[in-house]
Amino acid sequence: MSAAPLTVVIVGGVAGGMSAATRLRRLDESAHIVVFERGPEVSYANCGLPYYVGGVIQDREALLLQTPESLHRRFRLDVRVRHEVVHIDTDRRVVEVEGPDGQRMLQPYDRLVLATGARPRRDEPDAGPPVRSLRTVDDADAIHAAARPGLPVVVVGGGYTGLEAVENLVARGAAVTLVQRGPQLLSPLDPEMVAPLAEELRVRGVDVRLGVEITASAPGAVTLSDGTVVAAEFVVDASGVVPEVGLARDAGIRIGETGGIAVDDACRTSAPDVFAVGDGVEKSDLVGGGPALITMAGLANRHGRMVADLIAGRVEAASPAVGAGIVGVFGLALAKTGWSERQLHAAGREFYAVHVHPGSHAGYYPGAETLSMKLLADPASDRILGAQVVGRDGVDKRIDVIATAMQAGVTAAGLARLELAYAPQFGSAKDPVNMLGYVAENTRTGTTPTVQWHGLDDAVRAGAVLIDVRSPAEHVAGAIPGALNVPLDELRDRLDELPAGPLVVHCQVGLRGHIATRLLRQHGRDVRNLDGGYRTWRDGTVR
Repeated sequence: MSAAPLTVVIVGGVAGGMSAATRLRRLDESAHIVVFERGPEVSYANCGLPYYVGGVIQDREALLLQTPESLHRRFRLDVRVRHEVVHIDTDRRVVEVEGPDGQRMLQPYDRLVLATGARPRRDEPDAGPPVRSLRTVDDADAIHAAARPGLPVVVVGGGYTGLEAVENLVARGAAVTLVQRGPQLLSPLDPEMVAPLAEELRVRGVDVRLGVEITASAPGAVTLSDGTVVAAEFVVDASGVVPEVGLARDAGIRIGETGGIAVDDACRTSAPDVFAVGDGVEKSDLVGGGPALITMAGLANRHGRMVADLIAGRVEAASPAVGAGIVGVFGLALAKTGWSERQLHAAGREFYAVHVHPGSHAGYYPGAETLSMKLLADPASDRILGAQVVGRDGVDKRIDVIATAMQAGVTAAGLARLELAYAPQFGSAKDPVNMLGYVAENTRTGTTPTVQWHGLDDAVRAGAVLIDVRSPAEHVAGAIPGALNVPLDELRDRLDELPAGPLVVHCQVGLRGHIATRLLRQHGRDVRNLDGGYRTWRDGTVR
C-alpha cells in the first residue's frame, strides 16, 4: 500500500521558498504543495529592482519571473498571494492563514518550509518625505514613478543595495545625497579597498555624507545628526535588514544568537518537520565556524533546493558559506569573500595580509585596467580567510576563483599554483590570482617581510626610515611624508647613502619594493616592504 501524498506548506514565495517548491515538484509529482505569499507577487527578481528604477531594465514584466497561474500550469503548485500566515501550531501541524478578504483559515501540513526573509531595519516615519526600501516590486514602482531630473533624493545606507540605488537614481537625473552612519561606504570591505568608490561617487555628483544619520524629517527635507538639513522629496532606506522571525518565535521555534532562525546543516529548525531557508536564517560560516547572517540570493536558492531534496527522501547537507558578494557602481566593481581585516581583528584571529595591484589582463594588450586585490590568510595553516577585489574589469572572475579555492581548501600560497585560462585579452600568464599566491608565500615565509599601510607610522616612530624606490617623477607626483627617494635602478650604487638602522621601502604597488627588499636584505640591512606600496597607503589614508 503506497503512502499518502505529502502536504508541504511553504511560507514565502520568493527565492528560497520558490526554489523549494519547484524542486520538490520535480522530485515528487504527487505531493500537495501550497505556497503562501503575503505580498502581491511571487518569484520576482528582487536583485534587479534597482536597475528597473534606473531604466537599465525597461520592461517591468521582465522582473516577474513567474505568476501563480504560470506556476500552477507548469508545476501544479497551489500559490496564494496576499495570504499571510499569522500563526503556526507545530503540535497540531497547522498554519493559520489570513486571506486578502480578512478571513482566516487553517492549513494542515506534513512538512513546513519557512522562507520569510528579512525586513527593513527602519519603519517608515509618520511625517516627512516618502520612504521606500527597494525590496519589493511595489517599492521599485514607487521610486520609478517618483524619479525625475533634479529630484532631491536621500539614500540611507552605503551597502550593496544603497549603492545600486544611488547609481540608478543618478541615471534618472536625480540629485542624490548618500547618508552612511559609519565612517566608510561598503562596510564589508576594508577602508583602503573602498577609497576609489567614494571618489567615483563624488565625481558623479553624489553628495556623500559619512558618519551621520537621519535624526528628523519634515516635508521636503531631513535633518542629519551633525545638524545639517538636506533637501529630500524622497528617501530610499537601504540601511539594512533584520531577520523576519516573529512567526517562528511565536511558534516556539528557536532563534539563534545572531537573531536569525537557528537551523542545523540540513536547514531543520528546532520544531519537527519544519525547515527554514533564506535571509531570515542563520548560516554556518566557513571562516568563523559559527552561525552568521549572510543575506545572499544564491544561498537562499541553494538551500531551498536542498530542503526539497530532503523532503523527497534524499540525504543532503549545506556547505558552510563564504559570503561571496559583488556590487557594480558606475563601472567600478567591488567584491569580497570571507572575512575582512576588521572582522578578524574583532574576533582576535591571527592573520597576515597582502595587497597587489596587477592589470586585469596583459598590459601590452589594449584596455587593461588596474585591479586592487587584498588577501587575508592564517599564518600557521596558510588557510585563506578572506579576499577583496576592486576594479573595472575582471573583478568577478578573480573573486569567484578565490571563493572556490576557499571552499576547496586551497591555501594562500596554493593560489600561485592554480592553472587558469590565459589569453592576452583575458588575463596574464601570471594571473592576478597567481600573483596573490606568490606574494602571500613570500610574506608568510619571511622571504619579503612587510609592513601594512596602517602600521607605517608606528614603524617610523620606532626608528625606521622610509625609502621610496620609485622614479623621481613618481616621487614628485605624490609622496609619503618623510620618504627619501632612491630609485630602484640606482639602489646598488647608493647603498652608502642609506641611513643606518631599520628601513621600510616602498614603490607604487609593491613589486619594486619587493625587489629592493630582497636586495637590501642580502646586503645585511634590516628592511621591510610596504605592502601594496604607495597606492595602498594613499587609498588607506585618504579622507
